[in-house]
Amino acid sequence: MKVNLLTELSDRAVDLSLPRAQRQLSIVLSALAEDSDRKIPLNLCLILDRSGSMSGRPLQTVKKAAQSLVDQLTAQDRLSIVAFNHQAKVLLPNQSVDDRDRIKQQIEQIKSDGGTSIDEGLKLGIQESAVGKGDRVSHIFLLTDGENEHGDNDRLLKLATVAAEYSITLHSLGFGNHWNQDILEAIADSAGGSLGYIEKPEQAVDEFKRLFDRMQSVGLTNSFLGFDLAPGVQFAEFKPIAQVEPETVELALQKESDHQFLVRLGDVMTEQSRVVLVNLYLEGLPQGVQTIATVQLHYDNPALGQTQLRSDTYAITVDVQAQYEAQPSAAVQKSVLTLAKYRQTQIAETKLQAGDRKSAATLLQSAAKTALQLGDATGATILQNSATRLQSGEDLSESDRKKTRLASKTTLSASPDLPAGFPD
Repeated sequence: MKVNLLTELSDRAVDLSLPRAQRQLSIVLSALAEDSDRKIPLNLCLILDRSGSMSGRPLQTVKKAAQSLVDQLTAQDRLSIVAFNHQAKVLLPNQSVDDRDRIKQQIEQIKSDGGTSIDEGLKLGIQESAVGKGDRVSHIFLLTDGENEHGDNDRLLKLATVAAEYSITLHSLGFGNHWNQDILEAIADSAGGSLGYIEKPEQAVDEFKRLFDRMQSVGLTNSFLGFDLAPGVQFAEFKPIAQVEPETVELALQKESDHQFLVRLGDVMTEQSRVVLVNLYLEGLPQGVQTIATVQLHYDNPALGQTQLRSDTYAITVDVQAQYEAQPSAAVQKSVLTLAKYRQTQIAETKLQAGDRKSAATLLQSAAKTALQLGDATGATILQNSATRLQSGEDLSESDRKKTRLASKTTLSASPDLPAGFPD
């Protein structure tokens, strides 16, 4: 696997007469397969909620979705399954997938009863995943339909951090309408995965397939972006870096020295780019072409069993001009709008929690307009519908809130029609 890393500034030109300039830096990352690369084996752990609220059709469709994944695994892959209610149990210890029928029979035997302790399930899932890591792509799919009523959310967040430290990617799947979107989003973001929403039981198979396809496309693991800033260059003080594709996630900087920083990304895929947006401030730069930073990817290559690799170093330059002529980038502006949509929705949710429905509705309407600028008509519809409900005095249902959160984090499938009631 090779690293494909592209950088672009919101405007490469800088006005010499201004004491300070702000620029956004876009970094697009993907993995490029080579002819000599072997297929990377997988190490998958399913952590499935079997509490009483999952009884009937919900659990049956989840078991069907899990069994469909078994059919896609090979004998070189490894699988483990944990089922939890108010306690957790290893249903299938980490092992090679060499007897699919037996594994599917074990899945079929899962019965629903009891309460919900998500952190107990995640603890066992991390332990089982660690057994089969080796030179594999290790992912956890965690599915729940409820609150962590018999568990501890702080412990759950700490366990997600442990998963990340073990280079295990964690995807969280909320089933139905009674799960905690803040917690499931936080643990997925912390461990480099994605948040999924299964509103109706029949969507379970497709949602599992989406995550499995993403897992299969992983080329590089345990990746970190390294930054070395030139004198006069600094990160913005507040939320300086975020991922904007494939989903929007606020990222945390790790300071290595006064001018060197790292940020953890996790997996790098072949089929889907990760796009990171960085907010920089430039001060006191002399006239001419100046290097403001260098960027390098640190990563593991499981296809070759190699760890602690580093990509080429990429220099980021600006042209400091006495006669300033702007050189704007449409691609970076799109990333800026994607992040704005997410942050507008976040602030709207905070306003709504504080009882300020009017401000929340205004912010959601702004986010809807931003989504429409991005060509995401489906997301715009969801965000505008939530704004309209608040403006008319209605409360947002749990389903509305979850759809709004997903619409803010991802670009949903496009629709040719404009949202109903969308303002001109």
